[in-house]
Amino acid sequence: MKQSMAVMTMMATITPEFLSSTLISTTTNGYLKTRFDFGFSVSQFDRQRRRKCLLHPTLFCTTSSSSGRVSGAASSIISNLVEEFDPEIPVERASTPPSSWYTDHQFHRYELDRVFYGGGWQAVGYSDQIKDNRHFFTGRLGEVEFVVCRDDDGKIHAFHNEMGLKPLTVAIWGPFVLLKVAQDESNKEEDVESDGSVVEASEWLGSSVGRLSESGVDDAFTLSFICRREYTIDCNWKVFCDNYLDGGYHVPYAHKGLMSGLDLDSYSTTLFERVSIQACGGGGGGGGGSKAEDGFDRLGSQALYAFVYPNFMINRYGPWMDTNLVIPLGPRKCKVVFDYFLDPSLKDDEAFIKRSLEESERVQMEDVVLCENVQRGLESPAYDKGRYALVEKAMHHFHCLLHQNLKL
Repeated sequence: MKQSMAVMTMMATITPEFLSSTLISTTTNGYLKTRFDFGFSVSQFDRQRRRKCLLHPTLFCTTSSSSGRVSGAASSIISNLVEEFDPEIPVERASTPPSSWYTDHQFHRYELDRVFYGGGWQAVGYSDQIKDNRHFFTGRLGEVEFVVCRDDDGKIHAFHNEMGLKPLTVAIWGPFVLLKVAQDESNKEEDVESDGSVVEASEWLGSSVGRLSESGVDDAFTLSFICRREYTIDCNWKVFCDNYLDGGYHVPYAHKGLMSGLDLDSYSTTLFERVSIQACGGGGGGGGGSKAEDGFDRLGSQALYAFVYPNFMINRYGPWMDTNLVIPLGPRKCKVVFDYFLDPSLKDDEAFIKRSLEESERVQMEDVVLCENVQRGLESPAYDKGRYALVEKAMHHFHCLLHQNLKL
């Protein structure tokens, strides 16, 4: 409520007439709930940082400028860290990025500028959250707070959620609300297209559009929203992405129940410009997978896992679709927002929904344990780089896209 009142108070002071205190907040069901839920978190000189300061004082103890941007010698050091990963080396011979990509505060700030404020489309919510005029929702990307709203004429707008409410570029694709946050914050309002225009699918998803449509992602237009679940995880946001993108490598070890419902021999990975798609057939077993003895069928005959760079996942399986948005909270913490959608014919089947969500929750908690353990390993002074398993093509692709954004 405090956030909603703050937003409404600011809106009453700005120029656009439709942004008034009569706006109806969808914050309680919104994509990101409160101003402080997704704050940039920096813990100063904790035990691990002190230890690494002793080992690498130049790298880990530099300071940033008052604007929050990396400056001076730190920029040169970060440039060297970026170049420690070579995207030209194929996955079978490549080394992973250094652990500092996942642990260093300065690198995290630099990454926000280059990856999240680089001007590309990023999914931040759903059009259903602002289906009526004067509805709005708020959120945060790194250190950028935003508000997305629909005006009296039904047009969608987005603004920085701060005094002055400088506009952001916003658009719609299918059910998804997309934002562009540019590094150059000097644009005046008249220079920014903020009319919620429809984005061509290829502009956001590239040549993966056909494959996604064939797999039923287009059904998102008609699926019923069921619920949202959020997980705060003690790991770098990229650790969660890496885990998602490992080609099913961890599934037999971390997800015994899920594995019984998948045919891992059919697992495939296809790479596109900014999208990777992993697909797997149903295994015919129980454990929340494809049709159990009692007729329960959550995964169906085919599961598809699409990763849209840099931090959005679309999962389509059986009658379900869920999406995952990974929000950086700092170099060692992230929040993952899960939204669940279901075929309308099953939206009133409470028993099926309850069991499906229980199965999904179990998988997510198994992933939380795995990701937090990986982060602890990355913090160890004994570890710097590793190698890829041959099935981790999508993870390598993700790291190559990161390098493309991060290089000076």
